[in-house]
This record gives sequence, structure tokens and C-alpha cells, in this order.
Amino acid sequence: MPPTEQAPSTVLSRARCYCGSLDYGVSLPREILPLSAYICHCSRCRYIHGAISITHATLPKGSSLKFFEPSSLALCATQYRPQGSKYYHYFCSTCGCHLGGRDEHEDVWYLSIVLFPYDESVFRIDKHCFTASAPGGLHEWLPSIADRPLDIMNPVQDTHNSQAYKSEVGSNGKERLRAQCDCGGISFTIQRPTQEVLEDAYMRGYVSPEDPTKWKAMTDACNDCRLITSTVLSAWAYVPLKLIEPRIGPDLMHGTMKSYISSPGSRRTFCRVCGATTLYWSDTRHTTDDDHVIGIAIGLLRAPEGINAIGWLTWRTAELGWLDAGSEYAKSLYHSLNQGHQDWSIRAFGRLVDFKLPKPDVSTD
Repeated sequence: MPPTEQAPSTVLSRARCYCGSLDYGVSLPREILPLSAYICHCSRCRYIHGAISITHATLPKGSSLKFFEPSSLALCATQYRPQGSKYYHYFCSTCGCHLGGRDEHEDVWYLSIVLFPYDESVFRIDKHCFTASAPGGLHEWLPSIADRPLDIMNPVQDTHNSQAYKSEVGSNGKERLRAQCDCGGISFTIQRPTQEVLEDAYMRGYVSPEDPTKWKAMTDACNDCRLITSTVLSAWAYVPLKLIEPRIGPDLMHGTMKSYISSPGSRRTFCRVCGATTLYWSDTRHTTDDDHVIGIAIGLLRAPEGINAIGWLTWRTAELGWLDAGSEYAKSLYHSLNQGHQDWSIRAFGRLVDFKLPKPDVSTD
């Protein structure tokens, strides 16, 4: 009989950011797989990513990343170390995608698993962490994946930015909600819908159909957002640029923002210091030079009531945005997340909420 072929002792999994500048892999001993992965809800991770949560796996101590030329960590990534933290975070200098972080004292990598092919035999999500710091967060939408319950862990108190946020008042005396990245290089506030917006044929299409004091908010499971924000699920609040203070123009130049054209007619911004996703602009979201509407990364919002900012936002819960795209990447994960989001809506509001954003051809004529 011919000798029995043995499977390789390691498994190489390869990841790329959206623009492809970061192209790397990690070899994992087959005997330790699947590697446990967790969804973190701590405030620091949310503000560094501009996301409502992040999904990481801790590599075995001493593991290293293999970069495929011409990619390299030194040339293609920006390093950020938050004040008082022992972790270094790395994100693509071009598109802002976070690959993960490293504890250099312990020689341990923490990698974002959503940049790798979804394979539960390699990385397996099995828990939520720091849920106490994110009331109303994604952990309430994803109690399980298929029939597999996810554990909840709150090992220590999340002390970073964990104070209760208070409503702010703008220069016009009106209530405002702050959005701010981790390093503070990007910080602005948004206003509630004004009478001008409510009377505008185009801009009123972004106001909640259920409460004229709130904005529309939508989840996004598309591949572009996953590979740029490096998170399972992106979430956006839609607000006219003219209601942001300080005023930000269509060029999206504000503070430490850096912009990236992700596709023709679409521009995204992230903080060039900490890497937080901040804004999404499309040339279809305006009818004049004065009614540009922007998508704001909800992970940046500092709402007193919690991460979902339901005092300011009405969420579309009938179905995840771009569910088909998410399901092509990880069917069981996104089907479970969609069902959990609907269940949360029933518990919180007694119904599913559905609406659309204005079509590109909407005009004031």
C-alpha cells in the first residue's frame, strides 16, 4: 500500500485590506484549531475603529505575520498606541483598515478575523467581551451563531471613556450629539432635524419616519465596509453636512481626517492618527451644493443612552443592509445576526422598522 499522506502540521490563512496594501498571512498549528475569536464591545475598540464592535482572535505567543511583497507592516501600516495602553494598533495608511493590535511586551498579536476567509475550522467566534460598556450593542443582536450560544465576558470594568455622556448644546442653543474618535483628532457634533430639513424635499428623506426629531440609521454588511472598517457589521447615521458643527464641507477636510476614494463617486474618511472610520460620502447623496448628506460611523457617537443612540436615531430593523453580500461571506453568521437584530427590534419597539433612503434621482423640482 502507498504511504498515507499526512496533513500539513500548520494552516496558513491569508488576509487583505480593502485596497490591498496590507497583504499578509499567519501560520497556525493545526492542533490548536479552531482558534477562539471574540467580539469586543469596549469603548476604546469602538472609538479606534468607528464601529459598534470589533472581532479579534488572540494568536499564540510568539506568532508572527508573513507579509507578501510588496506589502509590509513598516511601509503600508500606521501604528497607533493609545495613551496609557500597552497595545499598539495597526491600520492601513491608505484605506484605514485595521489589521489588529500587538502587545509587544508579551509578544502577542490580536488580529481582526473578518479580513480572513470565514472558516470556523480556523477562527471560531465564541464570545462577547465588555458588553457592559455597550448597552444596546451588537451583543444584544447576536446571542448565538446558528444554534451555538455565545458566551458573555466582562473580565474588568471598562474605564476608558466609560463616564456617562451628557447632551451638549451648540452655538445656536440647540441640543447636539458628539462624535469623536479615540485620539480626539476628529471631533464634531450633529444637530437634530431642523424645520428647514423637514420642509426640504430631499433632506427630509433622511429623517426618521417615526419621529421627526431623529435621523435614519442603517446597518451595513457589505464587503467594502467589512474590509475597510474591519468589523462584522458597519452602522451609519445619515445627517446633512450643514448640520454638523464645526461645519465640514464636501471635501471632508476636518481635523485629522484622511480621505480614500473606495469606488467612483464614493469617498470615505478615517483618522490618520488612530485609524477610526468616520464618514462616508457619495456623489449621489445631494441635489444641490447645499444639501449634501453624509454617513457618520455610529461607533463614534457619544450618546448618553448607549451605543445605539436611540434617543437620536431610528434604526432600520426589517433586514440588515446588504444582507446578501454578508451571507456570501459568512452565511450562518449574518443570518443569525439578521434574526437577532429583528428579535431585538421586537423586544425594544414591539415591531420591525422599515424604510429606504432617498434614491439618487430625487430632486427638489
